[in-house]
Amino acid sequence: MGDLTPFAPWLDRWELIPDGAPFETRYTRSWLLPVRQDGAPAMLKIATSPEEVRGAALMAWWAGEGAARVLAREAEALLLERLPAARSLADMARAGADDEASRVLCAVADRLHAPRPGGPPADLCPIDLWFRALAPAAAAHGGVLNAALDAVEGLLGDPRDIAVLHGDLHHENVLDAGPRGWLAIDPKGVLGERGYDYATMLCNPDEALALKPGRMARQVAVVAEAARLEPRRLTRWLLAHAGVSLAWCLADGLWVPEARRVAELAASLADAG
Repeated sequence: MGDLTPFAPWLDRWELIPDGAPFETRYTRSWLLPVRQDGAPAMLKIATSPEEVRGAALMAWWAGEGAARVLAREAEALLLERLPAARSLADMARAGADDEASRVLCAVADRLHAPRPGGPPADLCPIDLWFRALAPAAAAHGGVLNAALDAVEGLLGDPRDIAVLHGDLHHENVLDAGPRGWLAIDPKGVLGERGYDYATMLCNPDEALALKPGRMARQVAVVAEAARLEPRRLTRWLLAHAGVSLAWCLADGLWVPEARRVAELAASLADAG
């Protein structure tokens, strides 16, 4: 079954039965454990960073509208409904339904961005802070990071359509909920222009598809139409996101060549636009 020590207090408190092996998220290193509560499938998540705690508060605020339902939340622990996920947006995109997958993501973003009664969580990350790693990375490495920094500065200097953002809306963070449609998980909790939430999906579900000739340009057109966005501004958000992703990869020493290629492709599209 694996080490259940991190989960033990919450298993007792919320009367949960383990229903699988624990595992760790790829990037944020949070811990997850499939469980059952009163026989119903759920997922217990133990956050290991302030970003993940912030995301849990946002999930609770969304209250199951466009996102998975929160069953319980306290401190670093989050109990979510476990969705059936019979279909995968990543598999759809790879199997020739790329346009359809992008439109699903746009529809989910619309639901998440919709106004809600009551104010959002107080600790959302302002979008300018979200990009704080970009300037020092551009100073150190130059190249495409300078182009990304120029794009960010221009976008932040002319803000539009401010909304509560998921912050990492891509194919693996939107799951099939059966008759309830597609629902988001694992938000980062960013406050900024809604156009940014559509940039991540253009770099996903993997580098191979993102870098496929003609694919990124086509998906910019598909997403711009579905999300009612100006294509040129969307390409600038795409370059901004690809640039900060490269900055994060450089800081972590992970996936740097792949991230650089994606950023360079995004820059070429922004230049062409």
